[in-house]
Amino acid sequence: MQLSKTIIASIKKDPVLSVPSEAQLELPEKVLQFGTGVLLRGLPDYFIDKANKQHIFNGRVVVVKSTDTGGADAFDTQNGLYTICVRGLEEGKQVNEYIVNSAISRVLSAKSQWQQILEVAQNPQLEVVISNTTEMGIVMSDDKVTDQPPASFPGKLLAVLYERFKTFKGSRESGLVIIPTELIIDNGRQLKDIIVKLAEQNQLEAAFISWLNDANHFCSSLVDRIVPGKLAGDDLEQTQQQLGYTDDLMIMSEVFRLWAIEAADPRVAEVLSFAKTDPGVVIAPDIEKFRELKLRLLNGTHTLSCGLAYLCGFETVKAAMADKNFDAFVTKLSKTELARAVAGTNISYEEACKFADAVIERFKNPFLEHKWLSISFAYTSKMLMRNVPLIKKYYGSGEGSASSAIALGFAAYLLFMKSKQEGTVYMGSANGTQYVINDDKAAVLSQKWNAHTDPAAVAEAVLADTGLWNEDLNQVPGFAEAVKQQLQFLTQSGAQAALQNIIKE
Repeated sequence: MQLSKTIIASIKKDPVLSVPSEAQLELPEKVLQFGTGVLLRGLPDYFIDKANKQHIFNGRVVVVKSTDTGGADAFDTQNGLYTICVRGLEEGKQVNEYIVNSAISRVLSAKSQWQQILEVAQNPQLEVVISNTTEMGIVMSDDKVTDQPPASFPGKLLAVLYERFKTFKGSRESGLVIIPTELIIDNGRQLKDIIVKLAEQNQLEAAFISWLNDANHFCSSLVDRIVPGKLAGDDLEQTQQQLGYTDDLMIMSEVFRLWAIEAADPRVAEVLSFAKTDPGVVIAPDIEKFRELKLRLLNGTHTLSCGLAYLCGFETVKAAMADKNFDAFVTKLSKTELARAVAGTNISYEEACKFADAVIERFKNPFLEHKWLSISFAYTSKMLMRNVPLIKKYYGSGEGSASSAIALGFAAYLLFMKSKQEGTVYMGSANGTQYVINDDKAAVLSQKWNAHTDPAAVAEAVLADTGLWNEDLNQVPGFAEAVKQQLQFLTQSGAQAALQNIIKE
């Protein structure tokens, strides 16, 4: 049988399966969501469903999709229901649970059902707008508010807000809490700026622009959860057999979840009452520290680990973390070194270590197949953005040493980037296997290796290249010597030996 509201009562009882009640399927529509992607279904919609099951938020989501399938799709067939398989580690324990999510009431096509979407704007119970339209979705356009529909996401949102303004005659109470989740810094502020400019471009009345600014809350937010999406064939078949139904919308997510929402007005927390049901939702006047923790301790640890892991022969994060030596390296890197560099005015060392512990558990997730070669994409620019500020801080504090995991991670990056040009691509080699280097600086690094025979000279030349780092990293006290030493050891003794050596220190 296929998942839909008609079979809810027939689903067999299972302690690891959560299903909605009939009442939850009839809750009012309080959220308008632009996007049907797995991140939205695995994070914001997850929180809303969880709150509804605890009788807290008591509202459902109308989803806007940008395309038109030309007929009924899985959302229609399944009445918006879908299963989330939550899998991973939490506080050392393996989690494997299933949730029939009933947060979505219906899905509307912007192309063919635009009038119905405008009617959602007229709903007095509507309180929240959520979006995830990719980074390219929040851009200025030439949309007219009268287009049916406007082409861009900001154009569509402006039309919805203008419809609401007209319906409720500009009442302050009719304003909405608008939360973009696109991966852009200050996404709420940027979206608001575009909406206001677009309103002015459309020559909409001053009263509407005042209402936009005063009655609505555009909240910047940060999302963090790995939601791979559909299960693989055998896994999907086994899971559906276990649950007793088929589900064309079933997705998987890791256990870790974070939705940091920037808001100082108490009304925002009042509207977003689902935050009360899960510590993964954080509403704070400033969310910069959450961005810093994610960038430095999750993304930064990935970047300083990927070259070494691949040189050691590990294809996936899971495989690397199953090795006790690599596990020890990541722990030293993230908790002993990066966490100390992250700690400062707004982040305590204890907070950084707690986040690092969660990162280590996420790396160990046995249900995820995250490939190191994928992580190495745009390696150099990631190293610059994520790690160079911490390298300067850590070594500048006097804590850096030749035996630091940071130095080994950077040296492994240099060796990973050693390549030969073959046609239009640059190929590296490790453990008898060639790999493509997907980095716009591959040519620069290849030239450095071709120009020098001594690894120490390569390290010095790369570190001195201001075109790569915007400064000469040889000037960071002790860092160049540490990298040279680690690179020399890597080239002479190999990655596994270097890994064992660093964790003995």
